[in-house]
Amino acid sequence: MKALVFTAGLGTRLKPLTDTMPKALVPVGGKPLLCHVISRLKDAGIDDVVVNVHHFADQIINYLKEQDNFGIKISVSDERDLLRETGGGIRHARRFLEGGPFLIHNVDILSDLDIPWFISQARPGAIATVLVSDRKTKRYLLFDDDMRLVGWTNIETGEVKSPYSGLDPTKCHRYAFSGVHLISDGIFTIFEDDGWGERFPIMDFYINECASHPIYGVLPKSLRMMDVGKLETIEEAETFLKTLK
Repeated sequence: MKALVFTAGLGTRLKPLTDTMPKALVPVGGKPLLCHVISRLKDAGIDDVVVNVHHFADQIINYLKEQDNFGIKISVSDERDLLRETGGGIRHARRFLEGGPFLIHNVDILSDLDIPWFISQARPGAIATVLVSDRKTKRYLLFDDDMRLVGWTNIETGEVKSPYSGLDPTKCHRYAFSGVHLISDGIFTIFEDDGWGERFPIMDFYINECASHPIYGVLPKSLRMMDVGKLETIEEAETFLKTLK
């Protein structure tokens, strides 16, 4: 199994720390976020990891060299010429990811997710499987009774996005995306056939394509996770890390 860790972002919510370093190297509990994520992936048996780089790319590349790539295969998908967002970042890393399904993991997500269990939940024929939770947020993914993705909503503004005309979000199961997903490498053909360009968010792809290509959500019975995307969450994240197995 291969995995792509998103490390190219500007990390604007973590300023001023990210004025001098990439988000991936922001320390939490004495170790960079990237270290925590790669260690979790390695413990789950994933030994072929891709990181995409843009913001302070050399710092990430040098850090991986210093760590001897954590004793696994790590490839760098270089986006210094253009920050491609999440969907474009996946497409740009195609040469490293083809050959079977692959895991995507945001670098700022810490959790106790049983990664092998999550991978085992992928359904035959699914183009993607997304990890979700029932935490409170403003923006939710919408699923039918079979947990197939049908749309997205912002409950604060009332906005709804869906390829299904007239979708009523009150009749859907509503869950928050948790920054981890499993993708079939068949997605690259869809990127090309449906005209997705170099730069786009993967969530836009999911919402636009979910009627044509099955995308399912997986809701664990229990999931403890933290998004360390904001400056004020770092201290809380350090406490959270001590409670993880």
